[in-house]
Amino acid sequence: MVLNDDAISVVRYYLNARRIVLGSKYRAEVEWQLGVRLDNVSESDFLREAAWVIINSGFRESTARRRFNGVSLAFGDWETAQYIVHNEELCVECATAYFRNRAKIRSIAKVARTIHEDGFETFMGRVRDDPIKTLSSLPFIGPITVWHLAKNIGCNVAKPDRHLVTVARSFGYVSVQELCAQLAKASGDPVGVVDLIIWRYCSTLKGEPTCQRI
Repeated sequence: MVLNDDAISVVRYYLNARRIVLGSKYRAEVEWQLGVRLDNVSESDFLREAAWVIINSGFRESTARRRFNGVSLAFGDWETAQYIVHNEELCVECATAYFRNRAKIRSIAKVARTIHEDGFETFMGRVRDDPIKTLSSLPFIGPITVWHLAKNIGCNVAKPDRHLVTVARSFGYVSVQELCAQLAKASGDPVGVVDLIIWRYCSTLKGEPTCQRI
């Protein structure tokens, strides 16, 4: 793969970010993302990741994380959609003790209802055929968060988070998807891992792209 000077610059930026993230306490996140495969996602996995994206939307990741264990407990640790549907009011009332945004909590219950009514395998068949359209149909999953959920269940996509948008623009890319696809090809890392490393590097480890260009 022959790279021009601009491409070499962004690859160097990414490799430096990867070195720093893998040397930090966030290495486990990267290892988790490496292990995510769409074909291996269980019903419990999907419910948990959908709930995480809904809770995380509009909040600092650290704030959402502090509340998520309690929400998970309230929803039966995401064992099945059937459990949530059959105990919906109890799940919602218990979850709001940990996270007071009732609209989001109700949306999580609605996701479970969709999975229960469609059947998990049927629903996932639609996800495999058209992940962004299918996931966008879920409550509280918007035009940005749909990419977050897709990435977290193993689709080969990146989330156009503001940090990644800044990096993409800094290096002259028209989109986050284009940036992450090229870095995935150059590094051998999956697109989701590229996304995660850049996001963690910028959001937590303060790796501003304008300071890193070589």
